[in-house]
Amino acid sequence: MTFKIAGVQMDISIGDVKANLTSMERLGRTAADAGAELVVFPECTLTGYCLESFEDALAIAQPLSGSSVQSAVALAGQLKTRLVFGMLELDDSLKQPKVYNVVVLVDQAGVIASYRKTHLPTLGVDRFTTPGDRQMEVVALPEINLGMNICYDCSFPETARLLALGGADLILLPTNWPPGAGRVPDYIPNVRALENNVYYMSVNRIGHERGFDFVGKSKICDPLGGEIAFADHSNEAIMYADVDVGWARKKHYVSVPGKHEVHRFDDRRPDLYGPLSD
Repeated sequence: MTFKIAGVQMDISIGDVKANLTSMERLGRTAADAGAELVVFPECTLTGYCLESFEDALAIAQPLSGSSVQSAVALAGQLKTRLVFGMLELDDSLKQPKVYNVVVLVDQAGVIASYRKTHLPTLGVDRFTTPGDRQMEVVALPEINLGMNICYDCSFPETARLLALGGADLILLPTNWPPGAGRVPDYIPNVRALENNVYYMSVNRIGHERGFDFVGKSKICDPLGGEIAFADHSNEAIMYADVDVGWARKKHYVSVPGKHEVHRFDDRRPDLYGPLSD
């Protein structure tokens, strides 16, 4: 069974939710018309990233029940597909409000799942957001199991490993990589895919925002770390892949029975990994 996915490498207008939703509609429609059953957009798709204060972040953040998410739900209904996009989530349930850097998965019926960025660099709006404190959870759709991370999370291999152990077939990484990301876009998606035997899709933005350029270089990798699609440039693009769920779930490779075999999970030695949690 295959599942068609699309990653949208796009520019984002800082602070202009309406303009960003319009871009999502234009590019999402192209992807949906091509048969994509899941369309993924970059980190902070609706809001932009290079905000300069907590007050700036608070002014544009919304709860997941807010109008921005409802607009995305309506768009998913129009396009007859599922969407993953980034935004700033407001939690005002406490005396001191909090803002989270999140990605949200929606379909025409509403919010399916969300993920709050766990690892925060001292950069852009992440200077003012609260780290996510939820366990890495896999989203079980009828066709595929999804894991979601955001940008800097990929630099910590435990995040992808936990999702893979939880049954993820495909890990999504919406991101905002500037030139300072170095070779991360070139190598890390391939490595995370290979070491976990999963599909891995990084979706970066492009354009210029308050002194930062964004490098694009979005990528989809197969479970052996091969590149299915690579937007190796800083221009607008849509990547596609047909995900073979069976391949992602095959962790045991046998070249010569009893002589040449590897098992991505069974060959681990968790009894020796205790310091990882110290």
